[in-house]
Amino acid sequence: MDPGFCPDCGSVLPPLKSLKKVCCYNCNGEFDASAFGTMESEYTIHFNSYENKKSDQAERGEEGAADGPVVNRQCPKCGNDQMSYATIQLRSVDEGQTVFFTCTKCKFKMSENS
Repeated sequence: MDPGFCPDCGSVLPPLKSLKKVCCYNCNGEFDASAFGTMESEYTIHFNSYENKKSDQAERGEEGAADGPVVNRQCPKCGNDQMSYATIQLRSVDEGQTVFFTCTKCKFKMSENS
């Protein structure tokens, strides 16, 4: 039996409203809270810190200090053939995203609406 699924018909169980019973919408079966499995979960959230980012960039040296993933794109300022990029949704949701490019050599920045 998978937690969160009806043991009789296999359909998804509705949200647990009380800590005692849950009723399946498909077969009308009633089950106790154990049909959801364990109710407790443990997780850890790791945050990046500014100090860690600075030390990582210092270890990589000047060549590995890109601002994001690197693509083969020629810089219009210095002619370098590699630029890093980052994307963000600045315009409305039915339009494309904006891509920001940064030259890995001279740090020239440009943007492109896709």
